[in-house]
Amino acid sequence: MTDDVVLLAVPVIRQEYHWDCGLACSKMVLKYLQSIDDDQFQRACWELKLTESVWTIDLAYLMNHIGVRHCFYTQTLGVDKGLKTRYNKNNKYFVTVKKGISVSVQEIQTHLQEGHVAIVLVNAVVLCCELCSSPVKYCCFLPVGQKCFCRKPEYQGHFVVVCGFNRTTDSIYYNNPAYSDRVCSTSVGNFEEARRSYGTDEDILFIYKDH
Repeated sequence: MTDDVVLLAVPVIRQEYHWDCGLACSKMVLKYLQSIDDDQFQRACWELKLTESVWTIDLAYLMNHIGVRHCFYTQTLGVDKGLKTRYNKNNKYFVTVKKGISVSVQEIQTHLQEGHVAIVLVNAVVLCCELCSSPVKYCCFLPVGQKCFCRKPEYQGHFVVVCGFNRTTDSIYYNNPAYSDRVCSTSVGNFEEARRSYGTDEDILFIYKDH
């Protein structure tokens, strides 16, 4: 680590299904923090009923449940009507939410320099790794032998763990749960376009090493 280059040793964990990229990212972060083992993680997911489509707010609630210090930034003001029933009994949860605040890439870099990490919601259609030879089909986590009939959408929400940067090359390093064997890299420009894309609400979860 230097002032211009940071790459945190966050383990890479691949997602198992088409919907659990956020949980895979959470597992990466918690293993980096050494906060929980696999059995405890699975138990927490079952207790919170995180067994289907997972939103950024679910990840924040997971961190809160485990006792990890975090802060959830989003541009969305208020709670989606479809979530009111689910979250109306958990008002204390929203203490960690900062709405209508846009986090700059410089703030993300400062966060990383202090050894902390972030889970970021991006548009996978836009995000492009400069190190990977071919893009992954985020919508097609199908068993071998099954055909995919999906069309490339304009927006595909996907979570990644931001784990470093290089100011000299103007790059951002991130762990993509679509893979299990690499750290990805993209330009700051591409990263900014992907995380500010319509549909992401600029959701970002800052997670801190100290509880």
